[in-house]
Order: sequence, then C-alpha cells, then structure tokens
Amino acid sequence: MQMTFYFSDTAVLLFDFWSVHTPAGMALSVLVILLLSVLYEAVKMGKAVLLRRALLTLPRSLSRESLVEPEETDTNPPEGRWFQYHVAQTLFHVVQVVLGYMVMLAVMSYNAWIFLGAIVGSTLGYFVVYPLLGRG
Repeated sequence: MQMTFYFSDTAVLLFDFWSVHTPAGMALSVLVILLLSVLYEAVKMGKAVLLRRALLTLPRSLSRESLVEPEETDTNPPEGRWFQYHVAQTLFHVVQVVLGYMVMLAVMSYNAWIFLGAIVGSTLGYFVVYPLLGRG
C-alpha cells in the first residue's frame, strides 16, 4: 500500500463496499467526506453551545442553601436541567468522535482528493457554523 498522498480516481474508503473506480464516484465520495467534515464542525460547535447553556443553569452562588434547598416555585430545578445538558453533551461527544474517526480513516486512504475534501469541509463548516455560536 502506498503511504504517500496521490491523486487518483480509485480508492477504497472506510468499508469494502465503498470502492471508487470512476471520476464521478470519486467526486461523489469527496462530496460525502466534505459533508461529514462540515457535520463534524457543526457537532463541535453544538457541544460548545450546550456547555454554555449548562453553565448558565448552575446557581450563581455555591452556598449550601442554594444547592440543598431549591426554591418551591421552581418546578424544574437547575440541577435537573444541568444533568439534561450533560447527557446531551455526552451524546454530541459520541457523535463527534465517530465522525472524527470516519474522516480520519478516509484521509488515511492517502488519496489527495479525499484529503482536500476533508480540509475544505472542515474549513467550510467552521466558517458557516462559528458565527452561529454567538446566537446559541
């Protein structure tokens, strides 16, 4: 197996059934890897938004009274909301790890077109999703 980047229209990506033998198949594969990279960046930013929301649910004062005795008018205590955000962050993390490994393994095919698709997708994803971070 060649261990340097090369330009070719043939490659096997991630699974044996994802075998590319034509220029059109390579273009479609590059598009799929590009979209996976964009999705990876979106999940990464989504995790950051969830973290900020989770931190906002924590009480401002860490006195014993605010932690032990929640207010009677609050039907959904902050501790419960914080746990929900934590569970959501955990799920986002799992998705992020899976997407990251998929993109990494695709790049490890050493096909330069796939590598460029991953780089462009990551750049495009960051460029599009990062401004949305301030709105979350």
